[in-house]
Amino acid sequence: MKVGYARVSTEEQNLALQKDALMRAGCDKLFADQGISGAQFCRPGLNKALATMSAGDTLVVWRLDRLGRSLGKLIDLIGQLGKRKIGFISLNESIDTTSAGGVLMFHMMAALSEFERRLISERTRAGMEAARAHGKNFGRKPSLTPAQRSQAVALFETTPISEIARKFNVHPRTVKRAIETSSASAPKSQCNN
Repeated sequence: MKVGYARVSTEEQNLALQKDALMRAGCDKLFADQGISGAQFCRPGLNKALATMSAGDTLVVWRLDRLGRSLGKLIDLIGQLGKRKIGFISLNESIDTTSAGGVLMFHMMAALSEFERRLISERTRAGMEAARAHGKNFGRKPSLTPAQRSQAVALFETTPISEIARKFNVHPRTVKRAIETSSASAPKSQCNN
């Protein structure tokens, strides 16, 4: 029996293209996950697909990345399928693990996919570092200005954190972080006896 599995990462994406391809490939059953990242390998649709399969069956996906994005986990999953005597086919990459050449092709494609993801990650990090070097800040805008932080720290001597937070219309944790940051960055006295 051929069992098809389809996945899209967001609720807005459509599964129709994958499902049509899987039906044309002769899948007897289809399982799908919508709005679930490929980084996660515990998915309701995938779990159901794997639970219905037994020796001699074949898991079919439209593309390798529809099954998952982690090279290690992909290899583990395909290895587990092999131990259960279950084949694996990826239609776009023409991978078919029921043959020795298909197993080799799977490992090559998975390695290239992982390599590409790491290159993208490295380029993204390098771009962010370059932007930071040119003064670009990432993340949310601070809730307190530097002057407000200084004022909050000064008020802490005589005023409870909850009152300071109300004064600046922020959460008490914001005030607490400002105080902790201020005391951590304060110069330490160097006493020599």
